[in-house]
Amino acid sequence: MEVVQNEDGQTLRYEVNRPIFNEALLQAQLHNKEIESKTVCQKLSHHFQCSSKRARSLLYTFIPILKWLPRYPVKEYLLGDVISGLSTAVMQLPQGLAYALLAAVPPVYGLYSSFYPVFLYTFFGTSRHISIGTFAVISLMVGGVTVQHVPDEIYDTAAENFTNSSSTAEDIGVRRVKVAAAVTFLSGIIQFCFGLLQFGFVAIYLAEPLVRGFTTAAAVHVFVSQLKYLFGIKTERASGPFSVIKSIVAVFYNIKKTNFASLIVGAICMAVLFGGKEVNDRFKDKLPVPIPMEIIVVSPVHFLCSLFGFGYSAGEHLESAKIDIAGTLPVGLRPPALPDFSILSSVYMDAIAIAVVGFSMTISMAKIFALKHGYTVNGNQELIALGLCNSIGSFFQTFAITCSMSRSLVQESTGGKTQVAGMLASLIVLLIIVAVGYLFEPLPQTVLAAIVMVNLKGMFKQFLDLPALWKSSRIELAIWLVAFVASVLLGLEYGLLIAIGFAIVSVIYRSQSPQYRLLGQIPNTDIYCDIEKYEEVKEIPGVKIFQANTSLYFANSELYVNALRQKTGVDPCAIQSAERKALKKHAREVKQQTKDKKQAVINLSNSAEETAAKHDQMGGDLVKRQKNGNSLHSEGSLHDVSDELETFMKPVIDTHCIILDFCQVNFIDSVGAKTLKNVIKEYEEVNVLIYVSGCSGPVMEDLNRLKFFEKSSREIFFSGIHDAVLNYQLRTSIAGALSEDPNILALDRQTVL
Repeated sequence: MEVVQNEDGQTLRYEVNRPIFNEALLQAQLHNKEIESKTVCQKLSHHFQCSSKRARSLLYTFIPILKWLPRYPVKEYLLGDVISGLSTAVMQLPQGLAYALLAAVPPVYGLYSSFYPVFLYTFFGTSRHISIGTFAVISLMVGGVTVQHVPDEIYDTAAENFTNSSSTAEDIGVRRVKVAAAVTFLSGIIQFCFGLLQFGFVAIYLAEPLVRGFTTAAAVHVFVSQLKYLFGIKTERASGPFSVIKSIVAVFYNIKKTNFASLIVGAICMAVLFGGKEVNDRFKDKLPVPIPMEIIVVSPVHFLCSLFGFGYSAGEHLESAKIDIAGTLPVGLRPPALPDFSILSSVYMDAIAIAVVGFSMTISMAKIFALKHGYTVNGNQELIALGLCNSIGSFFQTFAITCSMSRSLVQESTGGKTQVAGMLASLIVLLIIVAVGYLFEPLPQTVLAAIVMVNLKGMFKQFLDLPALWKSSRIELAIWLVAFVASVLLGLEYGLLIAIGFAIVSVIYRSQSPQYRLLGQIPNTDIYCDIEKYEEVKEIPGVKIFQANTSLYFANSELYVNALRQKTGVDPCAIQSAERKALKKHAREVKQQTKDKKQAVINLSNSAEETAAKHDQMGGDLVKRQKNGNSLHSEGSLHDVSDELETFMKPVIDTHCIILDFCQVNFIDSVGAKTLKNVIKEYEEVNVLIYVSGCSGPVMEDLNRLKFFEKSSREIFFSGIHDAVLNYQLRTSIAGALSEDPNILALDRQTVL
């Protein structure tokens, strides 16, 4: 290696002197390592063997807190975790109350869902910065299930038949809580089983455009569902396909019944929340902690309610103004109870959707923070942690939880270092539940709706993805739009299934539509680039280098062959067909010339016999001259036909070698191997060599396993494109030398290669 000075400055230059390696020569110089093969019994015994070290490792993996808590640096981390926990708790309290409305359960169950799962995640989770708890999308999905099994019509019918409508409403709430607990239990069991089966990789199939389109659609659902609380009108909660349209129609149908007191209070709260969040976003680098706007909005409203009607009477004053309030928030924790297992068979599809979406939201945020702060998260353990949080929490009447984007950003930005911040936030929520929960009973539902709507701001910003995706990837843009439109129109469950199906179809489409290129050489280098992209790149005379950025398998083998013929301009079938047509035409012309010759001889003979008596000698001479003349004419015609045939049969292009670059081929199956064999055979029949370069080790193993080399030679496989090019040039030069000097001894094939 040396440093060379040129016009652009200094550059490094290296020279390599080595043999031209094909696969046969390379394998002859390499020796495989001896790997001891184990029997199935040995593998099983090794997998299930137990030692103290392995038991400790499994215990630390299953309960991560045992590993990091003894090493917790109190002086460095505790203050940041305490501030972060307090900041997260003041957001978690009003959001828990608000998201309970989305889940169609009484608000106090939102507080339960903000305590039990968050506390459990501290012991089993691997992410240090995400905030587990209630989330708008998951709450809405749970609410869709609860309303479907316990619809509002039951409440209306019961209110008509019974005078005590409040007890009826409580009964409806209890039934919905059981449904929510059942679907939460089942989704938790699904997540837990997926974690044990090491299914954490399934998150990679939920592409980021799919998740962002889906969550944006969920934000639309959430926003529309809160309109009735903001306007203070009564409408039935729609579910299933076209529920968004039905809800919007219902709101506009009852728009004349708007409660202006509720609308004014909600609008003021939304304006204050928007302003406060803009201040937080704009001055986030200067503020020590984000301003807790939710608690700032809730506190004055609660103060005004208490001012106009002290204590519990505040709720009565608001009810007299026909403003719906949060309602009863019982002090203390409820005893554990079994979920309603009888409905599990009817909610399993919803539970699967909730489990998958909840995990995808959690792992995506966890990976973002892990990458930023330099640690790793275990996807399988995250599934186990979420499964335990949901399944165990369901016995305490919680509904499904996942990672909250807004709270996670607050927890990380306020100095949170470990899961201790989440534990402190859950303990603060516990303190409110057991001590001062009743203070939030007169809180108007329109305030909770305003909190929900404003917190959707981050998800609505995802519409800004569309211009970027339009410029970068139209396929990802299509995935985003399909996920959004399908989820908005058909509901979140069906929308998710359609989006996943479309994403899989897009993968198939990409594999069916790879990019095919012809490569050329950068002069005086061993680097080969696309000839259509760079002016400096030149083709090797007589050589076509074909590259495809796809594997060769049953689904695209035919496309590969068609692209090869089109790009190189060499179609063996067309050439052989042209040869056959030329030969048939030549045979017909020869046959016709022979027939004409015989007919001419017969005619001349008959004419000679008729004139023999008078012009015997003259006729004989004439016959000879005519015979000679026709004979010469026939020979000239045949010679012309042969020249024409030779010209027609001459190749229309000067391609004598095609190099297939396999550096981007990841695998090859039996159909692909047969296709490669046919390609080699077809091009050899028209005197075009086929070389293969850049095969990876796994591809060579595939070819060995498929017994490709039983009838094909390893000598046409080369380590790189340049080896194949040099081999062809050497072969051509030797062949030219042999044709010029017949005294040169013929070289065998191995020497030429």
